[in-house]
Order: sequence, then C-alpha cells, then structure tokens
Amino acid sequence: MSAPVSRAGMLAIYLCSFLVGCVLMGFEMLGSRYLNPYFGSGIGAWASLISTVLCALAIGYFAGSAIVDRQPTTRTIGTMILIAAAYMALVPATADTVMADILDSIGDGPMATLMASTALLLVPLTLLGTFSPIAVSLLTRSASEAGRVAGLVYGVSTIGNVVGTLITTFALIPTIGSRAITYYFAVALAGCAGILFIPFGKKTS
Repeated sequence: MSAPVSRAGMLAIYLCSFLVGCVLMGFEMLGSRYLNPYFGSGIGAWASLISTVLCALAIGYFAGSAIVDRQPTTRTIGTMILIAAAYMALVPATADTVMADILDSIGDGPMATLMASTALLLVPLTLLGTFSPIAVSLLTRSASEAGRVAGLVYGVSTIGNVVGTLITTFALIPTIGSRAITYYFAVALAGCAGILFIPFGKKTS
C-alpha cells in the first residue's frame, strides 16, 4: 500500500485531477485544428482523433495500474505530467513538419489521419491517462472506501473534461489561437507537476 497522503496532498491530487481533465480534452479539440490544414475536419479526422484519445487513455490506465503495484507516489504522477507537458510544448514548433511529412508520404486517407492523430496525441495523453489509477491508489486508505474514491477522482476528472472542451472550443480557440493555447496547456501541466512534487507529508488522524 502507498504511503498515507496528508489532507493538503489529497486536495492537491483532486485539483490536479480537474486540471489534467481540462487539458486532456482541450488538447483533443486542438488536435482538430492541427489536422485541419492537411487532412480536413470531417468525420474521418474526428474518428481518428477520438480513437487515438481512447487508445491513449486505455494504455495510460493499464500503465497506471501497473505503477500502482510499484509503490506509487505523488512524485511519480508529477513526473508523468511533466513529461506530457514537455511533449506538448514541442507540438507548436513541430506539428506542421510532421503533418506535411505524413501527407507527402502516405496521402490523406484514414491511415494518414490515424498516424497524424497518433503523432499529436498518443504520447502526452497516455502519460496523462496514468494519473487517475495512481491517484485512486494514493487516496484510498481502505477497501471499503475504494469505490467512493474512484468515483470522486473520475468524476472530478470528467468535470474537467467538460470544462476543458467548452472553454477551449468557445473561448480560447476563437481568441488566442491553437499554438498559444498549446503552450498555455503545457504550462498548466508543468504547474500541476510542481504541485505534486511538493512534500505534503503524511496523513494525520
């Protein structure tokens, strides 16, 4: 079992669960903007984006479950989030080159849109997907509260998903542009990682 988390640590995990949820779905919406000049924004592009997000989350959940068996800590999930932030920060400068190379090499069919979506989203969203199972492990103190904790973590994360989708689509994209938003998301994730690196101490009775 993981070391007990203090009340401040618990609040930090829930806050980061919300913020990670916001960024995760917000970045999916941005994915459509990066793909659009090269592969369009039709149903095929969205099918590729959604499939990539779901695959990334599935891999992240499996990986997070494996990490749970190896003494998880807030620093562990902080490290995952920080790597995701670093990857995301590279996207604005590299996306056009990657999209153009894929378009030139294999065209604009389903395989190309899947490959482009994978290049954009798979790595950072897989890393973010490890958050929830590890967070549940850190917050659960007994078998009797496991269901309640899991529901809270995934509920808070899902609320973040909704907020991130709506704010990104209706407020951020029309006003500041995809590349700037990507940098802001990377900074937000780095901030979450910084919070999780704080030594909050043990939970007291």
